[in-house]
Amino acid sequence: MRGSFLLEDAGEGEELPGFDIDSPVLPEDIERKAFRSGGYPYSKRLKKKHYEKELEDLQIELLKLLRWVERSGKRLVVVFEGRDAAGKDGCIKRFLAHLNPRHAWQVALSKPTDAELGQWYFQRYVAQLPTAGNMILFNRSWYNRAGVEPVMGYCTEEQYHRFMDAVPQFEAGLVQDGIILVKLWLSVGREMQLKRFHARRHDALKRWKLTDNDVRGLSLFNAYSAARDRMFARTDTDFAPWLVVRSNDKRRARLNVIRAVLYGLDYDGKDHEVADKPDPKIVGRGPEFFENA
Repeated sequence: MRGSFLLEDAGEGEELPGFDIDSPVLPEDIERKAFRSGGYPYSKRLKKKHYEKELEDLQIELLKLLRWVERSGKRLVVVFEGRDAAGKDGCIKRFLAHLNPRHAWQVALSKPTDAELGQWYFQRYVAQLPTAGNMILFNRSWYNRAGVEPVMGYCTEEQYHRFMDAVPQFEAGLVQDGIILVKLWLSVGREMQLKRFHARRHDALKRWKLTDNDVRGLSLFNAYSAARDRMFARTDTDFAPWLVVRSNDKRRARLNVIRAVLYGLDYDGKDHEVADKPDPKIVGRGPEFFENA
């Protein structure tokens, strides 16, 4: 049974008492709760010195991974999804920082053109898939139709359900054709999300990152949670599982995003002590992680 379509909830704004994104002062209650919001398991940020050393070691492993992808003719696709302000851009930046841009890059598509709106939904994403020897990171992906589009009313109920029925078949086809597909969902607690949006609003260098959709979505946190739950239920499969990365601490998130990719691949020259299992408090799959994502 499919249940009610999310458009029915899109107009039901969630109250945000005491929060005004245009006020230069972030409410103390939000500041106090931000880091541990959403059940985040740590109380302090990872120390910078420790973070930088681990990041360098992991980036060396990424160079080995890309070399293996190039030489073996593999095709690697990493999908970055998650709540707004969860840190996708920062993770991708560190992931790609030292990789050859001829063989590893990100795809961040803008809204579809009129021509693309008349195409098969997956068509513009298929056009971006890698050829042999390349690695692509999708900064948001075909999963726009599982989240922002139904919540914001950018697709019809029929389009939404058609997409949800098609995704497992689409991804099965990618995997069967030899593409290595990794799907990451970056989560962020409610108060931390508000803190980051507030910072974007009041920092001239970050203001470009605050979109109209972000502002409209401030009162739709629960609608996005419902969309996420439905997405996990329909699209978390054994051949294309979702991994949740808890991202209240950007440093821990960046390290564990890279580990999540490296750990699952048997590339040449792998240092298993560096590319070890991600922190189980930060990265996971299944009900416990899905419910708090």
